[in-house]
Amino acid sequence: MLPLHEETHPSFYVNAQKNLFYCHGCGCGGDLIRFVELSHHFSFRESVAYLAEELAPTTQLLVHAASFYQLELHRHREGMDYLAQRGVHDARLIEELGIGYARGGNLRPHLQALGYSLERLLEAGLVAPQGPDTFGRRVIFPCRQQDHIVNLYGRSVGNAFPHGLLPRSKGGLFAWESVRQFRNIILVEGLFDLAVLWQAGFRNTTCAIGTHLTPAQLAQLRQNPDRCVYIAFDQDQNQAGQNAANDLLQRLDQAGLNVRLVELPAGHDPNSYYSTGATAQAFAHLLGEAASL
Repeated sequence: MLPLHEETHPSFYVNAQKNLFYCHGCGCGGDLIRFVELSHHFSFRESVAYLAEELAPTTQLLVHAASFYQLELHRHREGMDYLAQRGVHDARLIEELGIGYARGGNLRPHLQALGYSLERLLEAGLVAPQGPDTFGRRVIFPCRQQDHIVNLYGRSVGNAFPHGLLPRSKGGLFAWESVRQFRNIILVEGLFDLAVLWQAGFRNTTCAIGTHLTPAQLAQLRQNPDRCVYIAFDQDQNQAGQNAANDLLQRLDQAGLNVRLVELPAGHDPNSYYSTGATAQAFAHLLGEAASL
């Protein structure tokens, strides 16, 4: 029954997956923010602040984990060597992106020393059910949304599966708060693609962490109908990147956006393109040659 007014028959429906509610008795409904507004008599801003405080334990836990990984990057040569191998060498950029390194095996005791229980670490996905750290021998990128860390991406420096995210939403487009101001946006697959392009001065680059854009990420691109999106996906030998880019081109074109495909040399992504000696001028030329529908 709806806890907002008196009633004698069950009429309160909640969709936990979508964070929606509806009362068949009085007809009111909405999302979680609306429920807090009604139940606590808060304004919209007050409700958002209240929910942020309620969800802060997970946010703060991810902040502690990311900060630890940042310190670890400078303690273990393997992480810095891998960044250099991938062409990321600007110390200020590494700091700005919050890049860290997970050696593996030492995050759990560090966080437990800060007072986090094993149950909490398991719930956040930072520790595997068997007990070890989720990330080991991985370079770590914090994924932020509205200045809050919502996930951690780990890129393997060894033989493990290359890509890893915590079992939670990856959030919106990477660094969207700083990129959304640009009319022309470069969309890439991977965070190392983004890092080398930022390093080269293309600060209008964002990343979906993969080729699949969530509805929320697509909505972000559609916020400005005058926007031009340059898709710079991998030029894979198996055509996976090209096929994904073409599919996305169709979807964004149908949404009314101006979309162009950046054709990198065969077998390259933006990261490998720069790592093999390409210049910012050469990439700018590719942008100028990018084809539309």
